[in-house]
Amino acid sequence: MSKVTGIVTELVTPIVDELGLELVDIEYKKEGSNWFLRVFIDNETGNIDIDDCSLVSEKLSQKLDEVDPIPTAYFLEVSSPGAERPLRKDKDFTKAVGRHVHITTKEPIEGASLFEGELVSYEDGKLTVKEAKKTYVISQEQIDTARMAIVF
Repeated sequence: MSKVTGIVTELVTPIVDELGLELVDIEYKKEGSNWFLRVFIDNETGNIDIDDCSLVSEKLSQKLDEVDPIPTAYFLEVSSPGAERPLRKDKDFTKAVGRHVHITTKEPIEGASLFEGELVSYEDGKLTVKEAKKTYVISQEQIDTARMAIVF
């Protein structure tokens, strides 16, 4: 985690907690000549609306102005993580059981590094992912990226 995302996590966590929301992810990156600070929030129902995003943005902006942890100009964006939300925490994986996921691994497992299918189970840091023809057990330590996936 970068220094900026670490500081922003400390600033935004009490805000989302107070509002009964969940901090899903923070991203700080340069796109073209501009820097973007993106904060992704959610709630139990997965129905984040513009009012939730505006309120978190307003409160976080105040904190960022006070602390001023980012030396360059940037754009702050607060939004829902979307339908293909990232999976990082134990509770993310637990909530995703029975749903379609997209996982990439750091090293190949049985010759593959990309897995997309139903997350059948998540126990003790191990994911069982059922693809069309085969089922894989993937250790959480082996995961490079994991997210929900939409089936078309």
